[in-house]
Amino acid sequence: MLVAETALKVEHPTSTLEGGLRGVTADWSQDKQAYPVPWGKVMMWIFLLSDTFVFSCFLTSYMNVRMSTTEPWPNTSEVFALTVGGAHIPLLLIAIMTMILITSSGTMAMAVNMGYRRDRKRTAALMFATAALGVSFVGMQAFEWTKLIEEGVRPWGNPMGAPQFGSSFFMITGFHGLHVTGGVIYLTVVAMRVLNGFYDRKGTYETVEVAGLYWHFVDLVWVFIFAFFYLW
Repeated sequence: MLVAETALKVEHPTSTLEGGLRGVTADWSQDKQAYPVPWGKVMMWIFLLSDTFVFSCFLTSYMNVRMSTTEPWPNTSEVFALTVGGAHIPLLLIAIMTMILITSSGTMAMAVNMGYRRDRKRTAALMFATAALGVSFVGMQAFEWTKLIEEGVRPWGNPMGAPQFGSSFFMITGFHGLHVTGGVIYLTVVAMRVLNGFYDRKGTYETVEVAGLYWHFVDLVWVFIFAFFYLW
């Protein structure tokens, strides 16, 4: 009976929020999260959002230049055509590059799936395959640049028509190519860490998913470049 009475008299502390700046500081110092989202993923989303603005500015500027120029714009189907077996095939190389990036998105998605299953060897193999596809894309883009430079296209001039064509082409595709190159390096480093068991010891394959977010973004941006620059 005495124990019961004592238990009833126990005061349960109630948590009260302090007001003003002191309350904000106290709440922040407790490192509370409204949603359990890893910081790495949040920061990657913020980076991708800022990068979206940059690519949007590039494409918007390109469309403005394209519509306002008084000189004829080169026919991209002819400029980016390849001759294979005597046949002149428009946009052949660009179509192959696009398929390579779409395929790499699939291998990256499978790598993330294998990461969820903690399948270390398959995750690493699929990431290496994705990086290899990225390398082939950059190699084809280097071939495309070399071909146009040999034909006299420069950032400041273009013998085929509007001089803005060269600056738009090298700026947009070059900036995207840098992202692909950085992605290849990023994926290779993460894949090597997967292979040596770093993320097994860490207890999470979250970094594989974060790398996948970046790679899917790079692939998505190329779809817009393909549509607005090559098909328009």
